[in-house]
Amino acid sequence: METDSRQTSGSDAGAFPGFEDLKKLIEKFQLPSVDTDALIDWQRRDMEALTEANRQASEGIKALVERRNEILRETLSEWQAAIKDATSAEAMSKRAEVAKQGMQKAMANFRELSEMEAQARNNAWKVVQERMQENMASLQKLLQPK
Repeated sequence: METDSRQTSGSDAGAFPGFEDLKKLIEKFQLPSVDTDALIDWQRRDMEALTEANRQASEGIKALVERRNEILRETLSEWQAAIKDATSAEAMSKRAEVAKQGMQKAMANFRELSEMEAQARNNAWKVVQERMQENMASLQKLLQPK
């Protein structure tokens, strides 16, 4: 069974497929004053940041879906209880009160879900922003004459 030539064991450059190939390509062109290990490490950290951003987004979406499903279950239970009690003499006023409370709760739930979605987006974006700032610092460092 053949192994993928792009991966190396025990090397940071081979942590993600393609980094070793990139390193070989840079070395082939023998670019002066280019630190290939630093460049490969830079790309590795970019991939790690993207992976973390995706993890943050995925966790946020998962929490959002779980909460939305919980809200739907609660709402259905409340509606079932309201319908069950709808045979009493005061059913009309009770229905109006249940409808009013339902609207208020729906608005609160919508607000909560919107905040959860915004937080998930912000968490993922924060990871990307931090990596972009690190990239700018690294680029400035790499462009310094030696």
